[in-house]
Amino acid sequence: MIDFAKATFIKSAPTLKDRPETSLNEICFIGKSNVGKSSLINALVKRRNLAHTSSKPGYTKLLNYYLIDDKFYLVDAPGYGYTASGSKHLDNFSKMMETYFDNKNLKGVVFLVDSRHKMSEDDKLFYSFILDKGIPFVLVATKVDKLNQSEKAKMKKNVKEVFGDIEFIPTSKDDNRSIDKIKETIVRLVLG
Repeated sequence: MIDFAKATFIKSAPTLKDRPETSLNEICFIGKSNVGKSSLINALVKRRNLAHTSSKPGYTKLLNYYLIDDKFYLVDAPGYGYTASGSKHLDNFSKMMETYFDNKNLKGVVFLVDSRHKMSEDDKLFYSFILDKGIPFVLVATKVDKLNQSEKAKMKKNVKEVFGDIEFIPTSKDDNRSIDKIKETIVRLVLG
């Protein structure tokens, strides 16, 4: 049974070849810097500090592997876009990730976008990339708790303009219903 009750940080890896030696399936969390990937991982496993978080963009610099219920990995990837220092690091992201998506253990991507902002060019490029690769994914709009009703309507319109009639999960780290929906989706992807 997969219930996200047991979560362990295993290692940080600079490339796919440095990942843990195992045949376990992986679900990768991808999005621009400071979108809330680490916070969402913490919410999924109901732990505050399993994945390190920062208010500064670009904190996660390596692929961080978290073993869930001894059955699969959640992989927290570095964000694309801008770092706290103001430098754009999509090139570094691309170099680190170029072989990752050919990983036979990758069963899906949790693709995070910030509900408070218009989708960036980097978001659009990554969306095109995963469609071209045929990688199963779930789109998650983070930080919806920070939006009022008219901002939520604007966010839904923005998502539709960029991604079309795609199903997505509006969430915040404190919204148990959306967290449960993400868990269910992850389990479906892992069990494929």
